[in-house]
Amino acid sequence: MHLVPAERADHRTIDGHRVCEAIAAIGDTARVRAWAERFSLLADPGRLALLVALHRAGPLAVSDLAVATGMRDPAVSQALRLLRTAGVVAGERDGRVVRYRVVDQELGALLGPCAAAEHVGPEPAVS
Repeated sequence: MHLVPAERADHRTIDGHRVCEAIAAIGDTARVRAWAERFSLLADPGRLALLVALHRAGPLAVSDLAVATGMRDPAVSQALRLLRTAGVVAGERDGRVVRYRVVDQELGALLGPCAAAEHVGPEPAVS
């Protein structure tokens, strides 16, 4: 059990080799914290909807995101401000319009399965 920190070395284990594998898998606690913060961004349905929309449709303006998600413009702006501060999205100005896009590639990979969901709506009429 060479990977067990000294302060936990006296703890009883059942499968010591697996404990070492688990410690190796966890790795750097700072990275774990960073991922936990990323997941907290996804925990809000509004922010997740914005990220999925941006990931799937590409750069969109606040008003377009509001229509797409059913949120109000101020709520979209506030969520985007948080996502921008976290380094997840970036805005690109085109005259008076700012279009946002997902810039965090690792988070974008997580959004792939969410964004691939098929549209749920009425079945098309069959003739």
